[in-house]
Amino acid sequence: MKINEYADAEMMMIEVAQEIASDLETALEANGKASFAVPGGTTPAPLFDVLCAADIDWANVTVVQTDERWVPDSSPRSNAKLIREHLLADRAAHAKFVSLYNHCENPEDEIEETRAKVADLLPLSVVLLGVGADMHTASLFPGGDNLALAIDPAAPLVMPMRVDSQDEPRITLTEPALNSAMHKHIVVTGAEKKAALERAQGLSGMKAPVTKVWGGARIHWAES
Repeated sequence: MKINEYADAEMMMIEVAQEIASDLETALEANGKASFAVPGGTTPAPLFDVLCAADIDWANVTVVQTDERWVPDSSPRSNAKLIREHLLADRAAHAKFVSLYNHCENPEDEIEETRAKVADLLPLSVVLLGVGADMHTASLFPGGDNLALAIDPAAPLVMPMRVDSQDEPRITLTEPALNSAMHKHIVVTGAEKKAALERAQGLSGMKAPVTKVWGGARIHWAES
């Protein structure tokens, strides 16, 4: 595992945004369309603020979530809300958006329709991921009720996930969906999460789910 280190987080976000814009442009030139899977959370917001101004053909880019809390889009805890506010703005306001939340009571409800939407986007052009201090990525959490299936190469593309430490159920792209990507970027800030990445080496996917998707990824880290 190679970690690309940056002088500070602001510089990292600018450089990674440029890389992702280039990756999307390559996909657009090759296929006339591109798909881009993104997380929510506070870490990628500054990257989105830069990337949304990139001069690419956003009208032919489809943005899909890597994962979501099972909350309405209006909730302050909604990843979709953050994505709309920070990424689907400026030039990127022309992109299409596929939410994993379908307004049903439970993440299992109508999940086949969600899987079909994701299947239409594969192979993903670009995936952006983060890492938690517990070594989770997307909503592939250690201890998650469906983790063993979700990190199986034969898993359905989208799975519900419940974790005792989380207030709401989750829904997440799985190992085969994430690993379909032509380009993968993992962006991490802070010493705690860098230590988590280093600790994950040599651990199983059940203990460190990020290890199931970091193959071939560019890993970016800055202290703050």
